[in-house]
Amino acid sequence: LGFVAGVVNGRPTLAANAYSSAMFYVVGYVLTTLASFGIIMLLARQGFESEEISDLAGLNQRSPLYAGVMAICLFSLAGIPPMVGFYAKLAVLQSLVASGQGFYIGLAIFAVLMSLIGAFYYLRVVKVMYFDEPVTATTVSAPLDVRAVLSVNGLLVLVLGIVPGALMALCAQAVKSMLAL
Repeated sequence: LGFVAGVVNGRPTLAANAYSSAMFYVVGYVLTTLASFGIIMLLARQGFESEEISDLAGLNQRSPLYAGVMAICLFSLAGIPPMVGFYAKLAVLQSLVASGQGFYIGLAIFAVLMSLIGAFYYLRVVKVMYFDEPVTATTVSAPLDVRAVLSVNGLLVLVLGIVPGALMALCAQAVKSMLAL
């Protein structure tokens, strides 16, 4: 959120947009991270090591549901549309560029480059989950409530990417209430 102070430069409209973008990013990131770490914790609780990327090899063959939710989360973290992570990154980048200040435009360019590097890492994990042979043939199972929570969380990451306006409007309304605009 540190970029907001420089972006706004005394302009309330830019302040509201910058704060809304930052809030949207944080909400999207939290949803995505909760689901991905939830799956990693589930795997660890069932005795599957998940400290190395290779530990996720063949997860799709062992548990298509968890591999699917994890893939959605990784696509979101990589900033690939239509996941919420894409629109979260886009909103922050738009706020940076809208400032019209060279430093923040440069920061936006730097953020895009770092996102590309991050995407390589995230997509590599997806490749390992779907195309590498599993280390073990043991399936991953969990109680219905855990499966439901992870599924709903993954669906939220997807749906909020398909219809980002709903969450963005909610964030904008929250910011307007806080800033009394």
